[in-house]
This record gives sequence, C-alpha cells and structure tokens, in this order.
Amino acid sequence: MKKNIFYLFCCLTGSLFSMNAQEKSYPTIGKIHRLDPALDKLLDVNSPIEILGTGYTWSEGPVWVKKGNYLLFSDVPENVIHKWAPGKEVEVFLKPSGYTGTVPYSEEPGANGLIINKKGNLVSCEHGDRRIAEMPLDNLAKKKTLAHLFEGKKLNSPNDLVQHSSGDYYFTDPPYGLPGRGKDEPAKELPFQGVYRLNKKGELSLQVKDMTRPNGLAFSPDEKILYVGQSDPKGLIWKAFPVDKDGNLGEGNIFFDGAELAKSGWRGAPDGFKIDKAGNLWATGPGGVLIISPAGKLLGRIEAGSATANVAFGEDGSTLFITADMNLLRVRTKTKGW
Repeated sequence: MKKNIFYLFCCLTGSLFSMNAQEKSYPTIGKIHRLDPALDKLLDVNSPIEILGTGYTWSEGPVWVKKGNYLLFSDVPENVIHKWAPGKEVEVFLKPSGYTGTVPYSEEPGANGLIINKKGNLVSCEHGDRRIAEMPLDNLAKKKTLAHLFEGKKLNSPNDLVQHSSGDYYFTDPPYGLPGRGKDEPAKELPFQGVYRLNKKGELSLQVKDMTRPNGLAFSPDEKILYVGQSDPKGLIWKAFPVDKDGNLGEGNIFFDGAELAKSGWRGAPDGFKIDKAGNLWATGPGGVLIISPAGKLLGRIEAGSATANVAFGEDGSTLFITADMNLLRVRTKTKGW
C-alpha cells in the first residue's frame, strides 16, 4: 500500500514538475512598494513583475478567458486584440478590433476595454466604430452591436465596461478615440462624457454626465458600489456611486484623490482597474498600479517601469496581468479577483 501511495505521489509530482518545466522564463521589470503593513496579506514585495510580451504601441483591456485558459488584451492604436497563453508566444486574435473603416480615423481606433460576459462571449469597447459589441469567441464573425447611439447621437468612443450580476452592462464614454480627442470637432455629437447603463432589454440610460474623463470602472464585491476613475489631469480621482435596487446610480462621492501623488512626481492617471475578493482596488494611476483598501487607504503600488493602462486577475484568480504601455506584465498576488 505504501509503495502504491509513494508511486502515485511520484507520478503526480512528476506531472507537476513537467508542467512547471514547460513554463517559460520571462525577464522582469519594475518594483513593488509597500506603503502600509496591510499590503503583506495581498502581495509579496519580492514577487517578480514578469514581461510576458513587449513591442505594443499602447496595450489595454486585459481579460482572462477561463474556458480557454488564455488572456486577451488590446493594442488600441494598432486596432488589434492579442492573445497570450501560458508557455506560448503572443499572437493576433482579432484585427481589425474596433475600427472597420477603410480610411485613417484617429490615433486610437481599436478596441479598448474587454470583458467575457455571462454567456461566455467577448464584449468589447470599440473606439473607431463607436460602439459596444458582442461576439462568440469561437465565431468572431458573428459580432453584433449592443450599443451605438444615445438619443439618436453617436457615442464618443466607449472605453471600458463591466457587467452586473443582473446581466446589465455599465460603460464609460470619454472622447479618446475621436480624431481630435473631443476638442472642437464635428465628429463629437454628445456634449458630455457619460457613464451609461445598458439593460437586458437593450435600453441605454445615462447614469453620470458630470465627469470630464470617465475611464475605468468596477463593482464592489457586493455590487452596492460602482467605482469610476477619471483620467483628467485637472481631477485625478476615483468616485464611488451607490447602486440602487433598480440598478441606477446615486450621487457619487470622491473615494480616492490622486492629486498629491501626481504632485510628488508619480506619473500617470486613473485608467483601468479591478477589485479583489476583499474589496481592494488594484487601480492603474499615478505611480503604476495602486492597491487601495475599501476604506480608501493606499497600501502599496506596483511600479511597472512605464505608464500603466489596465489590469486583470487570471490563471487561478490570483495572478494580476498588467498592460503597461508597450508591455504585457504578470505578477503573482496573495489574493484573488472576484
């Protein structure tokens, strides 16, 4: 019996060693800064920040595909969605990703934020085609538009989105994908930058219109709060909006202000972010990826070596993928995304 158990153990560990042996060795970059002892429960400051891929113009929108065990992410200026799988090189997944026109449109025409919805389909924020689109992962040609117009006017350039457990989508619509980025141009049809809700009936409602550059957004684990980041240099803030029983947003309050970080020389602005199971924000902003407690306390930061755009939890849920300018990065954490 002992021999059989020992043999089984050897077989299992041998398989694990074999699996680990297949994992590539990646170069590292950056540094993790511990600003509060509470960070120790979430992240080891000695955990390496690995470079999984490089050479992109502006990497964005990472999302982990559980069913296929791979990561998708955008290169917005290049109008491409890339795919990374463990042990493999990065490859093109979809091109064009967000602009299907034939003439040059803007500096950022491609898809930006990406999610996998409750049906297992890819949903993308498309700058050039100015829409939210959904497509099956195994048949990208069956892409369909979910939202394109608000009160008969074209959206600016949908940037990031999240899906509520009810099935409703919430997304931000700054002007970054427009030819003139929203500055006195005829292409901009809406006089504001909105945060929208798209319900299961396909009805689009404006939830917030007073944020100058709404960007990343994410729900608290209990879905009672929707956090929205603003990437305006004049107001580097994250706001917290209460969500009522009907799914509408109430009056928002400033949850975290990045102004002092910027004044201290940390470069960057609030962009994409995710939330872990304990409600901590892992938010790209001044200084890299900021780890902010549910109480609004800055616990630490991941200095990525360049401007950071977005993050996603993947693999077993504890790996944080970071899109940072020309790089796709990975760092292991002690927590899990929800």
